[in-house]
Amino acid sequence: MRYQWTADQEAFRQEIRQFIEAEWQPDGGSRASDEDTEYGEQRHQATLAFQQAMAKKKWLTMAWPEEFGGLDASFWQQMVMNEEMSYHRAPSTNMGINWVGPAIMLYGTDQQKEDHLTAIANAEDDSWWCTLYSEPAAGSDLAGLQTRAVRDGDDYVINGQKIWTSGAHRSDWGWLAARTDPDAPKHRGITMFLLDMHSPGVEVRPLINMAENHSFNEVFFEDVRIPKERVVGEENRGWYHLAVSLDYERSSIAGFAGSRRAIDETSTYAKQHPDEIADHESARIELADRMIETAVGTNLAYRIVDMQTRGLIPNHEASAAKLYSSELSQRIAGTSVKLLGLYGGVRGGEWAPMNGGPASSYLMGVSATIGGGTSEIQRNIVATRGLGLPRQ
Repeated sequence: MRYQWTADQEAFRQEIRQFIEAEWQPDGGSRASDEDTEYGEQRHQATLAFQQAMAKKKWLTMAWPEEFGGLDASFWQQMVMNEEMSYHRAPSTNMGINWVGPAIMLYGTDQQKEDHLTAIANAEDDSWWCTLYSEPAAGSDLAGLQTRAVRDGDDYVINGQKIWTSGAHRSDWGWLAARTDPDAPKHRGITMFLLDMHSPGVEVRPLINMAENHSFNEVFFEDVRIPKERVVGEENRGWYHLAVSLDYERSSIAGFAGSRRAIDETSTYAKQHPDEIADHESARIELADRMIETAVGTNLAYRIVDMQTRGLIPNHEASAAKLYSSELSQRIAGTSVKLLGLYGGVRGGEWAPMNGGPASSYLMGVSATIGGGTSEIQRNIVATRGLGLPRQ
């Protein structure tokens, strides 16, 4: 299928590019130190300022209904926004927008909507969220989580641990999944909570990854009290509320746009420094393969948006796109490092090509096939729901 953009869509794409140029200062792709990463303090403050500028145009929550501060934007309009923002590495979204807000709209009380939706839509300073899902023994098997929430009068008392929590050290609020009925089957007995991350008994410990990046954290709960008014939806039905909120970002267009940016940068560098890459002919051929694969992946993402526009629900299609995007990002990083030879492994200093971006991407890419659902999980979904194969 060939996708043709309308004049309005092309005009919107140009408007986004002009906005990014005016409001966002790119970091050159460097990931060499914590200060240059997504969760460095300077970057965090710049992200807040950029998202507040987006909020003034109602772009930050453009997919939301107008009554909650959105634009009721079409799927294609959202796709154009996500594609441009990702290609230019502009921080156009956050967990409050992607997961928490939609869940509160669907299942929250009027008071919860009043307390949180406007703050998220306006990118207010105290509206940064993290998602408290994974645990040491409940990652891909998320329904096996064991963090407990025990009712005590008007409160729930939380005890347990979460891990790989992105941005917990910057967050004001947490979207917490905890077990309220330990005797129920594991997909039942889970409840969703709105957790004030500054509550007594919450401890956040950093997890520094092998790229020396502090984005992940461990979060511990010791007798943390959450008022019953912060339960979202039905008690013991949290698994279903959680699953619905995870369905909101499904196209993977951001990943493919990021891949296209990485290929463009590597190709430009190769053209500008032909002597440095002359001895790596096989990598040059690989780079051409990566360009083709990125075009294929982009069409997978466009197909998902087309299905959504027609009222269809992409399920195994979304898993196939996520799987392809994750593994493609790893292949692109490997090809870029190979093309640059020994210098491809340098992440900082004057000898680091492209500000050390390829080397850092190579290290960061290890987690791409784990976070957001492992490749094994995605393949199982494609096999069972897409191909109709039996479960083993």
